[in-house]
Amino acid sequence: MRIGLFIPCYVDAVFPEVGVATYKLLRHLGLDVTYPQKQTCCGQPMANAGFEKQAIPLAEKFEDLFKDFDYVVAPSVSCTAFVRINYSRLLNHECETAKRCMDVVEFLHDVVKVNRRLGTFPHKVSLHNSCHGVRELGLSSPSEHHEKKFNKIKDLLQLVDGIDVVEPERPDECCGFGGMFSVEETAVSAQMGLDKVERHIQTGAEYISGPDCSCLMHMAGVARKQGKKIEFKHVVEILAAGL
Repeated sequence: MRIGLFIPCYVDAVFPEVGVATYKLLRHLGLDVTYPQKQTCCGQPMANAGFEKQAIPLAEKFEDLFKDFDYVVAPSVSCTAFVRINYSRLLNHECETAKRCMDVVEFLHDVVKVNRRLGTFPHKVSLHNSCHGVRELGLSSPSEHHEKKFNKIKDLLQLVDGIDVVEPERPDECCGFGGMFSVEETAVSAQMGLDKVERHIQTGAEYISGPDCSCLMHMAGVARKQGKKIEFKHVVEILAAGL
């Protein structure tokens, strides 16, 4: 199968190491991965701010750029969710490319079905379940549903040698980022972030990890401002550690 690697704009500009780790991990697993040149933002910021028409040309470009791949894989649950859920509506036609867009966690768990040992990360890690991942991509079970608990992120992390994975109290409560929400409701966003970071710290973890850089970025900013001693790594960086 041919995989088109989609690296969202904020990952490319602020967290390039996450894009590199994603490519490295997929190649390590023997997969055929291509990074198409000239890819751009998926349009989520414009649409979330109420300017959906400005997102349409970006959706059209995305569809054209990735149309020949079997899967489009991205290290971002929010961008993946936006593409998969909204593109057909924005473009006013069934978008097969968008349907094949997957977050790297669900791709590795559901399609590749990785079951071999990966890298090494001898640290205690508190798992952050981002809202888009839980409630739109189904990476873990929502706490408001009375169903058997599952967590695809945790399943993958447990393939890493030496790691101790824990979860905070209220494991799928929002960290407060929410894109435009953090700009429009700064005080509420900051307090939610502080509450979430405190719950992660209470686990005794050395690191907080999750599938979305935006959530990790928000919490890391809160932690630094408050002088909290805890580190942050995207889940794919841990999966690729030591490979």
